Amino acid sequence: MSTAGRRAPDPRMVIAARDGDAQALETLVAGALPLVYNIVGRALDGHADVDDVVQETLLRVVRGLSELRDPEAFRSWLVAIAVRQVRDLEQDRRKARSRTTVLDTTREPADPDADFVAAGMSALHTTARRRVVEQAARWLDPDDRALLALWWLEEIGELDRADVAAALGISGRHTAVRVLRMKEQMQISCMVVRAMKAEPGCHELREITVSWNGTPSPLWRKRVARHVRECGTCWKVVGDLLPVERVVRALPFLPLPADMAQRWTALGRHAAMSSPSGLNGTAVNGTAVHSKGLNGAQQARAVSRARPRGLFAHLAHGGLVPVSVSTAVVVAAVGAFVAVRQSTPAAPSAAVATPRPDASPSASPSASPTPTPTPSPSPSHSASPSSVPAAPVVKQVSSTRKGVGVWTFNGVDAALSESGAGWYYTWSTQHSGISGASTFVPMIWGPGSVTASALAQAKSEGPDLLGFNEPDMASQSNMSVSQALSLWPQLMSTGDTLGSPAVATGAATPGGWLDQFMSGAKARGYRVDFICLHWYGSDFVTSDAVSQLESYIQAVYNRYHLPIWLTEYALIDFSHGAPAFPTDQQQAAFVTASTQMLSSLSYMQRYAWFALPASDTAASSGLFRSGPVATAAGRAFEAAS
Repeated sequence: MSTAGRRAPDPRMVIAARDGDAQALETLVAGALPLVYNIVGRALDGHADVDDVVQETLLRVVRGLSELRDPEAFRSWLVAIAVRQVRDLEQDRRKARSRTTVLDTTREPADPDADFVAAGMSALHTTARRRVVEQAARWLDPDDRALLALWWLEEIGELDRADVAAALGISGRHTAVRVLRMKEQMQISCMVVRAMKAEPGCHELREITVSWNGTPSPLWRKRVARHVRECGTCWKVVGDLLPVERVVRALPFLPLPADMAQRWTALGRHAAMSSPSGLNGTAVNGTAVHSKGLNGAQQARAVSRARPRGLFAHLAHGGLVPVSVSTAVVVAAVGAFVAVRQSTPAAPSAAVATPRPDASPSASPSASPTPTPTPSPSPSHSASPSSVPAAPVVKQVSSTRKGVGVWTFNGVDAALSESGAGWYYTWSTQHSGISGASTFVPMIWGPGSVTASALAQAKSEGPDLLGFNEPDMASQSNMSVSQALSLWPQLMSTGDTLGSPAVATGAATPGGWLDQFMSGAKARGYRVDFICLHWYGSDFVTSDAVSQLESYIQAVYNRYHLPIWLTEYALIDFSHGAPAFPTDQQQAAFVTASTQMLSSLSYMQRYAWFALPASDTAASSGLFRSGPVATAAGRAFEAAS
């Protein structure tokens, strides 16, 4: 769930990408690219290797995605990889300097007049004070420059302290100490920059720095700072420095360079959708990279060594992706390629759901907004042994109608049992790491999920199958009606009882997405056995919310006269950007009243609350926190029949 100022990916999208859905992978990488670019760019201050480090970071993200157990931790994990890549580059530089001549070490320096932020800052008519901060960053140690990039992102709300601590691999308290020390060094560096740029300047300082080669370094920072503290002339120049926090907060989050964004838009989808199912060998610009027998890290290094420098390297992947690709494309096409689903080599996982954090449409004139929220979907990989109780208490299923959307969390099996849900789904054809007495229902999430292995898995899990997830939303499966109809016969081929695509909104609207799909399916003689719906209410008055939900469902039934599955619903208001939630008591009251109403509808075959997991630290609509610990809504759901 996104918090104010942050753009964390919906966990369901992370799971979908992790499970092999190429479209979800493309969306995930595209969303990660700006954050990685800002971290690496500021940490390296415009060095010629910025593009390569960004590319390598994203490559490693996709290659390691199959091992990510907690989808909600994706952002922290991404940041940690970026920081690690920056550190690795700095270590490589130090080793190279120790082995090369003075002449060799002068190759490819950062341009002091065209650093990472210079273009953006000049366009914003930056103040002199802000420019001092930008230049002062060059005087920090490499580790402090990386920390500065993270701290800046924390100051502007893109990361929180937990993200920073996770990236550094230290405790929150230790992180606070590190940040404090870095800020002190930054304040000193600002003082050094002001003194060095002063006009006419200090004659004694010019004599001290006569042997300086013009490259900022911690050693010269100490020398200049010592002089400034003891020199009355220099001290007057630097005496009015603002606290570094006030200036850092004003630094902009820079957009991707135009060519980077354009190339990703044009090429990312093609390459991502072309990701192969295994890696036996890759050709990079005609250079063969034989990776069979290599482990994941060796494969990544092989591809990295073979590729040309620069973010928009041109790669041809063994004839499988015969196009030029940019960084994100390298990640989507090569990264997913390299990942090879090492934990499940026989067949890639089917996709899970992608999030829709910003939607806020109305289900119908009488219904409240029905956007799909931003929590995480069901995982496709096993949870760690410590996160799943060894012997959960199995509770009697209280209703075969009652269900939940599920993804792994600490105590998921016990929570599923305690909920009394008769069925559950994971936005995928798999439910690895989740077990219990409840019935699992598979889903073909989007176009990237329509694979032979996913369809076979769905058939084996039968007898029911859920159709595409919110194809009417750009941030979800994002499909045209014609595309969905062209793929539908493959879903029919499973022989399962088949549910319609679950639109985010307007299921009863004449001429809407679902209406067009149902008309097209009827004209082609395609089978649709029941209607899938999503609904999210923004009216937190229980009686009004229940009435609006019932009216929406009734309108859909009146239009199609098919059984209905309500596969996502809760009270969440998306109309003001960030999701807003009712009080715990309001959500619980709605659970009780809505389940009673739904159970009274003869055509309502099944319903699923969104969702079983609840955030441990923020408001959500979930039923169980880690442990598991039932929320007020969770206790109401347990009692529902």
